[in-house]
Amino acid sequence: MSFDRAEILIVGAGIIGLTIARELVQSGRGDIVIIEKETELGVHASGRNSGVLHAGIYYSPDSLKAKSCLNGNFLMRAYCKEKGLPLLENGKVIVTRTQAELPVLDELFRRATANGAKVEMIDEQQLAAIEPNARTVQRALFSHYTAVVDPKAVLKSLKKDLEESGKVTFVLGCRMTGLKGSGVALTTKGEIRFNRFVNAAGAYCNKVAAFFGVGENYRLIPFKGVYRLLKKDAPYTVNSSIYPVPDIRNPFLGVHFTRSVHGDVYLGPTAIPAFGRENYGIIKGIDAEAFSIAFQDLVLFLTNKPFRNVALTEPAKYIPSVFFKDAARLVKELSPEDVVAASKVGIRPQLVDWDTKQLVMDFLVVADGPTVHVLNPISPAFTSSMDLAQGIVAQHF
Repeated sequence: MSFDRAEILIVGAGIIGLTIARELVQSGRGDIVIIEKETELGVHASGRNSGVLHAGIYYSPDSLKAKSCLNGNFLMRAYCKEKGLPLLENGKVIVTRTQAELPVLDELFRRATANGAKVEMIDEQQLAAIEPNARTVQRALFSHYTAVVDPKAVLKSLKKDLEESGKVTFVLGCRMTGLKGSGVALTTKGEIRFNRFVNAAGAYCNKVAAFFGVGENYRLIPFKGVYRLLKKDAPYTVNSSIYPVPDIRNPFLGVHFTRSVHGDVYLGPTAIPAFGRENYGIIKGIDAEAFSIAFQDLVLFLTNKPFRNVALTEPAKYIPSVFFKDAARLVKELSPEDVVAASKVGIRPQLVDWDTKQLVMDFLVVADGPTVHVLNPISPAFTSSMDLAQGIVAQHF
C-alpha cells in the first residue's frame, strides 16, 4: 500500500493513535495511514508512563476522564489477558499524610463511588495487611481495580495487530510539517492526501491542531516527571502502589510508589515545569521553544495560584534529599541509600486555556469538518485510550 494517499490519516503512533486505528479497523474501516515522527514506538509519553491502569477515582464524575477511565481499564486488562501481556492486578492504596487530608480522602471516595470504581475506606490495621510499609493517618482508601501493565509491550502488540489486519500502514520517522489546501498533509516524507484526519500527536497536539486553525486559544505547558528506584535489596518493599492524597485543584497525583510488572519499585513522578516538549534531561530537549514556554510559565506563575504552588515546590525535587523527604511521608520505613537514580523520565504535555489562564483538567476531543483532534491527552489517557477510541469512532466516523 502506498502512503501518498489515505482514506484516514492519523498523526501520532502513541496509545491514542493506535487504539483509534484499532477501533476503526474493527468497525470495518481500512486504508489507514499512521505517521510517527520517531523511528520507533513509545519514545515519548505512551512508553514513558508508569504503566498504572487507573480506576476512575480522582476525576469529577461528569468529566470525559471519569466516563472513560474505568471502562478503559477493563478493556485494556482484557486485551492484556487475551494477548498474554504482562499484567499485575493488585490494586493500590491512597494514604493520608496529615489529618487535614481526611476530608479530601472522603471526597475521593465520593468521586470513585460515583464513577463506579470499587473502593473501600480502610483503617491502619487493614492497610498493614495490604501494604505493610505504608503509613497513613487514621484511614486510607483501597482501590480494587487499579492494575499495572507494560506500556511498551501494549504498544508493540497493538502495532502488530494493526499491521496484520492489512488495513493500516505505518510510516515511521515521518513528521507532519503543515497543510496544503484542506486535504493534503505536508510531511518530512512528502505529501499525503487524506479524506479524514485524526490528530493524536500527544505533546504536539496543539501544533498539529493549529495547522487546521483549531484550538488557537490553547497553549501547551510541559511538566517533567522524574522517577527514582527502590533498591532491589531494600529490607522493605511495596506490593502494589502507594499514592498520597493529591491536591485535587491540580491534575497531578504527587510522588508515589509503584511496583512495575517486572518487579521494579518506582518512586515518582515529579511535576516540574519543563522547558521543552522533550526536555527529558536538565539541558537535553531544551529547544527554540524554551523562551516562549518560560514566558508562558511566568504569566501562569503570576495569574494562577495552583500553578504557582507547583512551580515553587516541584523543582526542588531535583535534589535527591527533597525528593526522598516527599516519598518518605508515605511509608513507615525508607532509607536514603535505598533510593537510587532511575533512567525513567516523562513529560506531561499539559494544556492551558490561555483566555482564562486555567489548566485544562479534562481530555478535549474537538471535531472540525473531516478532522478530529485529541487535545490534552494526559493521565489517565493510557488507561482511557480504548474507551476513548470507541467513543471517538462511534461519534465521528
